[in-house]
Amino acid sequence: MNQTKKLLEAFDVPLAKIDVSDPLLYQQDAWRPFFKRLREEAPVHYLDQSPFGPFWSVTKFADIVAVDSNHRDFSSEPIITLGDQPEDLAIENFIAMDPPKHDEHRAAVQSAVSPKNLSDMESQIRARAVKILESLPVGETFDWVDKVSIEYTTQMLVTLFDFPFESRHKLTYWSDLVTGDPGMTGGTCSEEERKAGLMDCIATFASLWEKRKQEGSKDKFDLISLLQSNPNTANMIDNPMQFLGTLALLIVGGNDTTRNSSTGGVLALNENPVEYNKLRNNPSLISSMVPEIIRWQTPLTYMRRVATRDVELGGELIKKGDKVVMWYISGNRDESVIEKADDFIIDRKNPRHHLSFGFGVHRCMGNRLAEMQLRILWEEILQRFSFVEVVGSPERVHSNIVRGYSSLPVKLHPL
Repeated sequence: MNQTKKLLEAFDVPLAKIDVSDPLLYQQDAWRPFFKRLREEAPVHYLDQSPFGPFWSVTKFADIVAVDSNHRDFSSEPIITLGDQPEDLAIENFIAMDPPKHDEHRAAVQSAVSPKNLSDMESQIRARAVKILESLPVGETFDWVDKVSIEYTTQMLVTLFDFPFESRHKLTYWSDLVTGDPGMTGGTCSEEERKAGLMDCIATFASLWEKRKQEGSKDKFDLISLLQSNPNTANMIDNPMQFLGTLALLIVGGNDTTRNSSTGGVLALNENPVEYNKLRNNPSLISSMVPEIIRWQTPLTYMRRVATRDVELGGELIKKGDKVVMWYISGNRDESVIEKADDFIIDRKNPRHHLSFGFGVHRCMGNRLAEMQLRILWEEILQRFSFVEVVGSPERVHSNIVRGYSSLPVKLHPL
């Protein structure tokens, strides 16, 4: 796909032909008017042809909640991306399962992010944030994505998996491979690289699984030990695609929200200097700013469902077997629900009223961890720097599901 292609304006495209699956919309940050038009003219919109096949787009907040809360009529199986999986790498995981199987697999790892565990992890997360921030050059241009966002989230994944620290950047690489398949998300990974990388992932974790088994997983709360300790997942390693799929889900889930919101928050504050001044003058606003960053960024733009029967939504008849895509990125800009939804406002009255974590049984299990990581990061930033200044344009990833950044040049100003 030509990444330099110039997109048409939203109103130059016939309504029936609007294709919000085009990854260039997100790489070029041009998606807003397309979704605004859909919300106003066709909030439940059918596209009969796209590179990912025909699909329905659900773009308003209330309709997205209705779909996300109804797993009986809108199934998560077999996958939550717009495109289908390659047959030779058809992974399984609980975000793409319906209850009761979903509930059993999710319950196996849920305690990793229990309130007690989050409390226990806070001091370690803070120590890592401090070390990263104090290693940064002040007054010199550097890439925030590379030096802060990736490093901070990768070190958290190391903790969650009890993964070898020196090999931590493999986790970031594998996360990018999972979401980078061109046929699934419009990503740019080659088939050969993706397959080789994911086979390395499964081999590495198989070795870690055996090591953890020999050590004994009782009373341990890393994700591998929790999977081994639960009877529903204790033999998961015998099902390689389910093992790989579960690892992939946990890696991506622990990576993308915090990584891209860590960068998105810096960009949002630079684009909204009045809000940055509010924050400097009142650091207690961090608690409401963090969910506002996550709403404004919407790190994962959508989730896909499949209709299990003919069902009416928004006056449209969705047929059994149709793909239905809940565009969280659009619901988070729905002004019928969120006042001044296109604006970044760090002291909103109800900042957690957003869709970035999903809704219903599939609501992100690590949402409080992501919020805690961002809160700690900004608490420590404000202790050290008067201004994280964006000094160049961000580079965004080529994907229709990950709203992310590959680089953001910044310069730090001391207090």
